Amino acid sequence: MTDPISDMLTRIRNASAVRKPEVVLPMSKIKHQIAKILERENWITKCDVEEGKDQKSKKLKLILKYRKSGKPAISSLKRISRPGSKIYISKNEIPRVLNGFGMAIISTSSGLMTNKEAAAKRIGGELICEIY
Repeated sequence: MTDPISDMLTRIRNASAVRKPEVVLPMSKIKHQIAKILERENWITKCDVEEGKDQKSKKLKLILKYRKSGKPAISSLKRISRPGSKIYISKNEIPRVLNGFGMAIISTSSGLMTNKEAAAKRIGGELICEIY
């Protein structure tokens, strides 16, 4: 697999489309950080790490969030920066997703953070994905 982040976003998108309650995917540090941001910003209900026999068999379990109407909380997950085409933004180019109702995840020198946190700290970085 050449892009594990795209795989993660696709698994979440597909599970939401068929109203699955949870998604289990292979664990990595960056995927865990992205999941923690999604949990903190109330896009998913919970993020857990399931222990395995060794480091490679750890799994990341995400409990998806749905509205009272049954529609998924996440209506769109879009990967922006890809392995073959990295998109970097400066502190002045930080996007507002869906006029503030959405969120972008940015990889900065201070770690992964949302577009609002990056704007508040006035730092740019690699634009990972957009969620709304």
